[in-house]
Amino acid sequence: MKRTALTMVIAAVGVLFFEVFNLPLPFLFGPMAACLIAALAGVRLKASKPFSVGARTILGVAIGASITPALLAKMPEMAPTLIMVPIYVAVIGAVGMPFFIKVFGYDRATAYFASMPGGLQDMVILGKEAGGNARSISLVQASRLLILTTVIPVLLSRLYGVEFNRPIGTHIWDMPIYELAVMAVAAVAGWQIAVKLRLFGASILGPFLLSGLLSILGVLHFRPPSEAILFAQFFVGTGIGVHYVGTTMQELRHDVVAGVAFALVLAVLTTIFTSIAHWVGGAPGVEAFLSFAPGGQAEMAVLAIVTGGDLGFVVLHHVARVVTVVVGAPVMAGRLVPGKDSE
Repeated sequence: MKRTALTMVIAAVGVLFFEVFNLPLPFLFGPMAACLIAALAGVRLKASKPFSVGARTILGVAIGASITPALLAKMPEMAPTLIMVPIYVAVIGAVGMPFFIKVFGYDRATAYFASMPGGLQDMVILGKEAGGNARSISLVQASRLLILTTVIPVLLSRLYGVEFNRPIGTHIWDMPIYELAVMAVAAVAGWQIAVKLRLFGASILGPFLLSGLLSILGVLHFRPPSEAILFAQFFVGTGIGVHYVGTTMQELRHDVVAGVAFALVLAVLTTIFTSIAHWVGGAPGVEAFLSFAPGGQAEMAVLAIVTGGDLGFVVLHHVARVVTVVVGAPVMAGRLVPGKDSE
């Protein structure tokens, strides 16, 4: 309990620092930076699991509320870029495996699951089952999220002139109580249903699917209030920083450097595929970039919200990416380790 309280205080200090110096996205980058520095300095931080889950359910509802009949009507227009997603994942694997094996000396299973742009926890669990080094996969994946979440806003600003001062939602006191109640039910019920169905990323995918259905049926008309989105940013940022607790100097020199280097490679691939998506499918630049940026669903959802991008368009591509990775993982596991079946 004391470690969790200390973590919240350090994260809050990060927000304050970013606010005072007018730095971008203070509720996301402030906690992330402060907790990262504290973790690497040896402070024993601990994230609050209930609050972290709550943050992800909020983002799930925000994503679902963006799935409207108008968006579904545009689905045929998205087909060219959605088809590109599995190709993109294959290219990442083709580049990532040799990169981690030849440059950093990882075994094949660790290299594959370290390179795959799936959910962090999913890749660690699946990689461990395939015989990979869970700690190395974890640190590489965390570093991917850290670097991409930091670099992507810079690239968006430089390439597309994006400013991060868009209103992120309606204030809670200006929203109908009925809508707030519907969102709360969608968040909790969607999460619990997804857990029972054993869906990947249950805390974000379940609320996303249920609130999306309610939005399509005309029951839900609002995204979560701005205060809830800031809450979600705070705990998403904190979670990334806390992941570095206990990192040794050897891991810092090897696994973290590997993750940082590969994240920069991914940034280049993202830029290339964004250009192709814009050319082939006519996707808007900002939305295309966020759609092919292989960060976490939660992190990319936050960036889509604060940039004013089409959240539904972005998230549909990320769901396609994660589904491609998760579905392909058991098949690859059987090929990576001799004697390992695909189940």
